[in-house]
Amino acid sequence: MARIAGVDLPRNKHANIALTYIYGIGHSRSARILDAANVDPMKKVQDLGEDEVNRIRQVIEAEGAVEGDLRKDVSMNIKRLIEIGSYRGFRHRRNLPVRGQRTHTNARTRKGPRKGTVAQKKKSTAKT
Repeated sequence: MARIAGVDLPRNKHANIALTYIYGIGHSRSARILDAANVDPMKKVQDLGEDEVNRIRQVIEAEGAVEGDLRKDVSMNIKRLIEIGSYRGFRHRRNLPVRGQRTHTNARTRKGPRKGTVAQKKKSTAKT
């Protein structure tokens, strides 16, 4: 089983798809990594040799942040925006869209399920 950057890659997938399971690696970066490591992108992960896995691991370490380091950087950037009181930080704090999208009708993913208005029951006036 190939374990790279703390992630177990799926055995029955091609190498170029399996690398995208690592946070911070998409299709284009995956292709670039495999090209630099001289590994066939269409080779299944279970067919990769130990030396090929080591070459891929070395290229990923040399290229930049992935997984935990990248997640930490992103969360620190968001925390910095919140602390300095910027508009984007304010939007992050309130769990609203950050990049200028409208919120009057959309943004349900970010805002969560609708909070419906509940009608109050009329109190009956009791005659005595």
